[in-house]
Amino acid sequence: MHVYIEDIGKYEGREVTVKGWLYNKRSSGKIRFILIRDGTGIIQSVIAEGDVDDSVFEVADRITQESSVILNGTVRKDERAPGGYEIVAESIEIVQAAQDYPITPKEHSIEYLLPLRHLWLRSKKQNSIMHIRHELIKACRDFLDGRGFINADTPILTPASVEGTTTLFPVDYYGDKVYLAQSGQLYNEATIGALGKVYCFGPTFRAEKSKTRRHLTEFWMLEPEVAFLDLDGVMKLAEEMILYVIGQILEKRGNDLKTLERDTAKLTRIKKPFPRITYREAVDIIKKKDKKFEYGEDFGAPHETIISESFDKPVFIHHYPAGIKAFYMKRDPKDESLSLSVDMIGPEGIGELIGGGQREDDYDILLERVRENKLPEGAYQWYLDLRKYGTCPHSGFGLGIERAIAWICGIKHVRETIPFPRMLERVYP
Repeated sequence: MHVYIEDIGKYEGREVTVKGWLYNKRSSGKIRFILIRDGTGIIQSVIAEGDVDDSVFEVADRITQESSVILNGTVRKDERAPGGYEIVAESIEIVQAAQDYPITPKEHSIEYLLPLRHLWLRSKKQNSIMHIRHELIKACRDFLDGRGFINADTPILTPASVEGTTTLFPVDYYGDKVYLAQSGQLYNEATIGALGKVYCFGPTFRAEKSKTRRHLTEFWMLEPEVAFLDLDGVMKLAEEMILYVIGQILEKRGNDLKTLERDTAKLTRIKKPFPRITYREAVDIIKKKDKKFEYGEDFGAPHETIISESFDKPVFIHHYPAGIKAFYMKRDPKDESLSLSVDMIGPEGIGELIGGGQREDDYDILLERVRENKLPEGAYQWYLDLRKYGTCPHSGFGLGIERAIAWICGIKHVRETIPFPRMLERVYP
């Protein structure tokens, strides 16, 4: 009976078949210990000379790292074994014998591993990161689905810019120029008119010439948008979602966090409310360490790090100057120089996790903003239409999946948080 390693505890005392790959092996006298992984976990198999046919023992001696195998045996409990169970092998079949596997158990540099990303994913730590990535995405979806949100997919090819024209990837579309989407937000603003509470989840693209540990040119973003929601409401939504996600990962992926040697105490002590400070208050914090920073400038990575070091949990920064935020951000009616915008800065120096705010819902004002920013009115006509037919206050945010994973896993660079990272000058494999 074929079983998956993650379920092996259910089959104590029974004969099972495991299909996977050789992770490692060792020997002790007349006993061979074979570690098999199948994507759901790793289990030790014991092969004792004299207890099995000589041919089985011979296979155990010649099997190589990452060879694909089919192993049969009986499950027994053993607290000394990885995972608390092992298989007493009766037979082992090599499906394909791997030769000269390039990633050996010794330490390798990132420069060596990145071109081998298709194989590096098989390592124990990378496997744990991918499991946590899956759990984080699932938790985000479960949170929103459980609150009545509808997943409404948005296009990847778009004629309009969200975050500015300097970071767009142009694409030839049957002779016309379109762009890879920077965000699904504008289209979310259309679907709330039909569905009320929506979210989109998918790849987004930024042609930023940045080599920092926080940036990818292709990354995944979860973007909720809600009709009749204001700035305070969107901060509350983001806070509740982050707390839910952390709770689910701590509950369901504790072993993976342990594999990554993550200090989970830093996660378990994150409770609400998250601090909320204005942009001006954030500037005051920054200027204590960076005297040259001026009010009105946007925050770079060093400034976000300074802010994050001042708090032991995520912090909201709201009411940024309107001039450094996107054209669609609504202005504060009490002070037109400020926008009803918000960023969530993660702790431990990870930087911005979430960006969002309240959108401009007035047609004439939005049209003025489009013209002020010298954007092509034709490309935004459908977006302007939304303010003519049942406009309402509405807000939303975008969560960068990779940065959130890097923070929760305690990883320094986002390149390890996605199966195949796309960075400046790297599109292989």
